[in-house]
Amino acid sequence: MTDSPVALITGGGSGIGAAVARQLLDAGHRVAVTGRGEERLSGFADELGNPEGLLTITGNAADYDQVRGAVEATLKEFGRLDTVVANAGFATHDSVAEGDPAGWTEMVLTNVLGPALLVRASVDALKETRGRIVLVGSVAGFVNTPGNIYGATKWAVTGLAENTRRQVTEWGVGVTLIAPGRVETPFWDGYGSLPPGHLLTADQIAESVVWAIRQPAGVDINTVVVRPIGQPN
Repeated sequence: MTDSPVALITGGGSGIGAAVARQLLDAGHRVAVTGRGEERLSGFADELGNPEGLLTITGNAADYDQVRGAVEATLKEFGRLDTVVANAGFATHDSVAEGDPAGWTEMVLTNVLGPALLVRASVDALKETRGRIVLVGSVAGFVNTPGNIYGATKWAVTGLAENTRRQVTEWGVGVTLIAPGRVETPFWDGYGSLPPGHLLTADQIAESVVWAIRQPAGVDINTVVVRPIGQPN
C-alpha cells in the first residue's frame, strides 16, 4: 500500500470528482480530495467507510496557498504524488448580455485560475514520479454557444491543457484533458433542472479519467471528448 499510486482531486466530494476518487480507491490507489464544504467531504468519507487510503482536505481551489497546502498535506500523508485531477468548477448558467456579473469572478477564478494553480503547486512532485495532470474541461470548451461565459472558461481550460502539455512533457509528465458533455451531477443545481435528453453519469466520465491515468508508462492521452449518445453539439 505504501508504494501504491497517489492522486489529488479538487472538488472531490461530489459529482465527477467523487466518482473518480471511488474508482481509483477501488483500483488500489491512495486518494486525497479537496472541497470547500467540510461537511460534504466528511459525508463522502463516511459513505466510503473512511478507508485508510482516503485523505480529505478542506480548501478553495482558487486560493494558491490552500492549493499548495493540499499538495503538501498529500505528500506528508502518502509520501508521493502521481496524479492531480483539476475537477473543481461550476457554472453561473447565465449569459454575457443578460447575466448577473456578481457571480462571474468566482466562476472564472475557480474554473480557469484553479487548474493553473494546481499545476503550479504539484509539478515538482509530479516530475519525481513522472506523473499525470488531468484537467476536467467540457464540450463547452470546444463548441460556441450564444453568450456562454461558462463556455469561455472551459475554452480557457482547453488551451491551458495543451499549453501545459507542451511545457511539462519534457519532464516526463503527462497531461490529459477530459471534456464531458452533459452529465447528471450537482453541476445543474443552479440551473434549476436537468437538461433535456440523455445524460452521462459521473461514473461514466470517471471511467474515462481512470483509463487515461492508468495508461502504460510513456503513453500520453491528451484530449478526450465524451458526449452522451444523442447530444448533437
